Amino acid sequence: MDREVINSSVPSHWYNLNADFPEPLPPALHPGTREPLGPEDLAPLFPMALIMQEVSTERYIEIPDEVRSIYAKWRPSPLLRARRLEQALGTEARIYYKYEGVSPAGSHKPNTAIPQAWYNREEGITRLTTETGAGQWGASLALACALLGMTCEVWQVRSSYDSKPYRRQQMEVYGSACHPSPSDLTESGRAMLAKDPDTPGSLGMAISEAVEVAANDPQAHYSLGSVLNHVMLHQSVIGQELLVQLETAGEAQADMVFGCVGGGSNLGGLSFPLIGQNLREGTTTEVVACEPSACPTITEGEYRYDFGDVAGLTPLLKMHTLGSDFVPPPIHAGGLRYHGMAPMVSHAVNLGLMSAIAVDQDDAFAAGVQFARTEGIIPAPESTHAVAGAVEYAKRAAADEVIVIGLSGNGVLDLPAYQGYTG
Repeated sequence: MDREVINSSVPSHWYNLNADFPEPLPPALHPGTREPLGPEDLAPLFPMALIMQEVSTERYIEIPDEVRSIYAKWRPSPLLRARRLEQALGTEARIYYKYEGVSPAGSHKPNTAIPQAWYNREEGITRLTTETGAGQWGASLALACALLGMTCEVWQVRSSYDSKPYRRQQMEVYGSACHPSPSDLTESGRAMLAKDPDTPGSLGMAISEAVEVAANDPQAHYSLGSVLNHVMLHQSVIGQELLVQLETAGEAQADMVFGCVGGGSNLGGLSFPLIGQNLREGTTTEVVACEPSACPTITEGEYRYDFGDVAGLTPLLKMHTLGSDFVPPPIHAGGLRYHGMAPMVSHAVNLGLMSAIAVDQDDAFAAGVQFARTEGIIPAPESTHAVAGAVEYAKRAAADEVIVIGLSGNGVLDLPAYQGYTG
């Protein structure tokens, strides 16, 4: 066995909240028949192993040794006490942050990129297509493909492609191609450009392009960095580590957990193991999803079936949505500009297992700057929303409350966004 796998603190299994939901998750529907999807419907886009994970209700699924070995390059990620932030806020609460920015790509996204690429490679697929917003997911899948001898092609939302050139260069260093979306390379992209040549793009548009290319190439599969159940599963390593680390720190439980949310993968990975513990063991951790006020999917969207993309190529998912044709303004937190939400996150909100708040971009950056100046880490623009939610709560928190922030990534490649705030 690889030496790195011997690190027993790296989780050996993924956790699946679908095993503990008090009500079953509504199924995904075929876009044509509106009937529940079967495995054969997803086979053109995904390897069978991931399809089986998508519909699984098993509580734990074993992590393959090679995937676990790669995880061990940066996992477990650290849980750190934010003592300087506590002091600056004058709070008697204890604030911790679970820092995912230590991964090679600088965010939580490799937690699912690695297994997705691995399962595809095991089925003989050599090429993956995907979309990306801010670029963390595209860079992470490019990293995974480089480590596993594959290639990928990425469609990046135009506003982020233009404002975050280093993310594109990161993908290219890893050996992958990156195109602005919408592009003239696909039928769906050309139709979108014909409708609005100056569109800033959206994740829904980029998904349409990536799905179209994969569906037309038998040697390629599509890979999604958020939303789907198997992505939530893979990200559960975050929350599983958090539970162990809190116990090691002498904390009985987290009282409040704040995570940023766009499609739901970071929040789900951080919180689902804790919600599962609430359901099974009676703990009382509260989870707050922090989304941008410019794209308030949970706080203002409808909970209904909708397409995950603009062109209507994806399955219909029961989720909170602003409508698949919604085009958010080009905010700096590109990873949070998605019209929909992970069905598992939406289901958890609908069941009252978590709540949500919307955070203004200026408030998010103010919190991010304060965090950087007290804790030394520059958070990704997405992560600043969780920081803002936690900072506001900490000002009125009771003494001895335990607050956890999901710091989903670092903002080293997002400094132009901060420049717009700091001047």
